[in-house]
Amino acid sequence: METQAQSADPAAIDGDQMQPSGEGAIPAPDDLAAQLSEAQARAERYRNDYIYAQAEIENIKKRAWRQSDERLTAGRKSILARFLGVLDNLQRALAYDDSEALRNGLQATLKGFEGLLASEQVTPLEVVGKPFDPRFAEAIAARDTGPSDDGVVLEEAQRGYVLGDEVLRPALVVVGKSSDAVHENGE
Repeated sequence: METQAQSADPAAIDGDQMQPSGEGAIPAPDDLAAQLSEAQARAERYRNDYIYAQAEIENIKKRAWRQSDERLTAGRKSILARFLGVLDNLQRALAYDDSEALRNGLQATLKGFEGLLASEQVTPLEVVGKPFDPRFAEAIAARDTGPSDDGVVLEEAQRGYVLGDEVLRPALVVVGKSSDAVHENGE
């Protein structure tokens, strides 16, 4: 059986916090402090969530721009690489001394292609006479030379190109190899 003290409102029993009970009752100061503390903690969590969400949105935007730029660059590289075969054929045709009119037409076409490539930031690699660098060229042959030309690109079989700072197509080259280096390696 329940005693009267047990069924009474605890606020009504405590003399320091005696408040009228029922609707419209004013909560005790301790209750208000607890509610305020809880509301402040909840507000701080919401604020942190908001800041985190803003940062996440910025990261998503940056990632989307970066991926878009990478896709665009990959597409440009793919398309521009297709032009290089035509450019090679025009350069080969110019090597033949057939007729002046044909030569002039080929030169104009070649200049047009080179201008197109330059407008897309595609530039030819200059490798002949320089030390062989596998980042920019592929050696397709080696030719016996003196020690001064060991490791130097002697001839370009196919021109290489860069798109900005990135290799679009490496050059195919003939590299000098000193006959002294051949004998030292036991070849």
